[in-house]
Amino acid sequence: MENPKIKIGIIGAGRMGITHYAIIKSHPDVEVSAVVDTTPLVSSLLEKYLHVSTYKNHSKMLDREELDAVLVCTPPGLNYDILLEADKKGLHAFVEKPGTLSAAQLTELAERYEARDLVNQVGYVNRFNDVFVKVKALLDVEALGEIIRFRSEMYSRTVIREESASGWRSTRDKGGGAVYEMASHSIDLMNYLFGRPHAVVGTCLSQVFSQRVEDVVSSSFLYKDGKVGSLYVNWSDASYRKPTNKLEIFGRRGRLLADQHGLKIYLHAADENLRLRAGWNSLSITELFSSVPFFVRGIEFTAQLYHFVDCIKSTGVTKSRCTFRDGAAALGVIEDMFRDHSQVAKALG
Repeated sequence: MENPKIKIGIIGAGRMGITHYAIIKSHPDVEVSAVVDTTPLVSSLLEKYLHVSTYKNHSKMLDREELDAVLVCTPPGLNYDILLEADKKGLHAFVEKPGTLSAAQLTELAERYEARDLVNQVGYVNRFNDVFVKVKALLDVEALGEIIRFRSEMYSRTVIREESASGWRSTRDKGGGAVYEMASHSIDLMNYLFGRPHAVVGTCLSQVFSQRVEDVVSSSFLYKDGKVGSLYVNWSDASYRKPTNKLEIFGRRGRLLADQHGLKIYLHAADENLRLRAGWNSLSITELFSSVPFFVRGIEFTAQLYHFVDCIKSTGVTKSRCTFRDGAAALGVIEDMFRDHSQVAKALG
């Protein structure tokens, strides 16, 4: 007998929800059973052209549909209650970053899902980008020696004109602002590569066009081993056509520069085991990429969802590369940043 398909429900059919629908629908072992969205036009189009059941309320979908898993693509302020209900139904869950708006909430959810052996994953795509995976591998074998400093950056033209104070993205308590929306990616990548920092200092949040949330973020991270990291994120930089992640890492054996398209590593001395010469070495994404059967926005977007399916199919053998606990660690750093910023602002009067 053929293995039954994994039945998935998608909650939220905005930009990311539709992207995830297109990707997960391409998986031969998956059936998208239902979609939840409050927009009548979106629901009518899904029903008419894709012949998928639609709901305006996630609770009704969870009650009426026989599902194995959910993809949660709603504003982060809504995700905690949705994920609680999914857990009670015994469903595996993938949730868009940052997961929830509280490290404590996502940690609680992690404990619940782990207790029931349910796959839980947060959508931090950098962990599935082949360049950053290669960076991780180089750091694991200490190609740069002891790491002294690093810098994690992200730029985009997301907000490049005056913003009205309406919609969930313009309100921090609903998950809006450059920290939750963009800096979270850089923070999770930092945690993935270097571990969670032991202290956060000098956090600055600046407004350019937004009225109630930050557009530019900077902060410094301290580690007990003496390593120092810095973060700079700007989603109001019109000089960038697409969102761009950048890394700069300085170690005792050399230096590494990377973005999602390639990396350059400078070594003081050649490393024959790694086939790296002294001086500069370059690797592009075309030399590093892993093949995926369906491409939307980037290989990493397909890779993360196919990984989610693999984790479900393997019944615990394949471990999620980005669990709820990983998401909670990123939220913990974000909370440290907000506290630090409040202290800095208070000190400056």
